[in-house]
Amino acid sequence: MSRIERETKETTITLDVRVGEGPIEVATGDTFLDHMLTTLARYAGLQLSVTATGDLRHHLVEDTAIALGLALSNEIPPHIERYGWALVPMDEALVQAAVDVGGRSFYVGRIPSALYQHFLQSFATNLGATLHLKVIRGRDRHHAVEAAIKATGLALRQALRDGDRVFSTKGSVDLQVATPES
Repeated sequence: MSRIERETKETTITLDVRVGEGPIEVATGDTFLDHMLTTLARYAGLQLSVTATGDLRHHLVEDTAIALGLALSNEIPPHIERYGWALVPMDEALVQAAVDVGGRSFYVGRIPSALYQHFLQSFATNLGATLHLKVIRGRDRHHAVEAAIKATGLALRQALRDGDRVFSTKGSVDLQVATPES
């Protein structure tokens, strides 16, 4: 279980996440954000606990995405499938997602909500993942955003599955970060 406690002038967040099915408890005070976090965790197969407050909706959504990405990055084992993809229909909406959790941060995609596009970009960046999203069709903004979250979750579930080897021609990367002496 990875825990992030993040506090700024704008937000206070406590978040626990683990790869694998388990309880999902989310309380941010924003009903739609709670719904999207719960949906992402369920479709990705994550155990998740989030308590968060914020001054503005934008800060709350962005900072929660940052905390979730950072916490989940600590949970990625070296032996995983690494890549995942999904195509999700939700009523008139159809969304495709592809993810690589191999440590390279990149996001590309347009969904019909600047706030949730920023959520997904902040999440992918702090997770160290490449995330490509494509809304193929969708008139209802809620349906397109929710289908994007579900597709991202299903792609993550596939990418985070146990694998029998390090899925890279580089092998595993051992990174040491030195702290300069004061």
